[in-house]
Amino acid sequence: MRFFLSNRIPPFDRVVLIESGSRQLLEDLLPGLYEIYGESMQVDLVTCYAGTPKAFLADRGKVFRITEYNSREQVVRDLKARGHSITGIICSDEPIMTKWKWMLALRLPGKLFILNENGDYFWFDRANFGTLVHFALFRMGLAGAGAVMTIGRILLFPVSLIYLLAFAGIVHAKRKARA
Repeated sequence: MRFFLSNRIPPFDRVVLIESGSRQLLEDLLPGLYEIYGESMQVDLVTCYAGTPKAFLADRGKVFRITEYNSREQVVRDLKARGHSITGIICSDEPIMTKWKWMLALRLPGKLFILNENGDYFWFDRANFGTLVHFALFRMGLAGAGAVMTIGRILLFPVSLIYLLAFAGIVHAKRKARA
């Protein structure tokens, strides 16, 4: 995950997209990327799905299916050998390839962009730090209308746990005293 401290965007010549969400998001993104960056751009795809997105051009990229690999190291080694300058992941609030996408995002050398469920994307760099914080808080339920309830649950949990443990202790002590 290079370029976090830099606002510089490397050339879009070698891109790896990690399909860790709805396929429709990539089918909407790919035509725009091909149109903007032209024929010199090569897009590789990391996926767990069968088949490829409709807009994916197989002659200008390679598909890496995680089900075909025995280890994470092998996937990372094969992807690093392709020399990607850009890494894109889908964060669409769907539990698809969650561990894989973050492991690859951390270990691949390209500049990272995050695509959300609305089809919007932003760069993972210090210029977007506020966006990243808001995105993380929203995913954890700590932003918006649900924030008060989530914080209330967090604060109430230790009290509830102590009450339940004390109740269980009293019940077992009474049972032991009767026996």
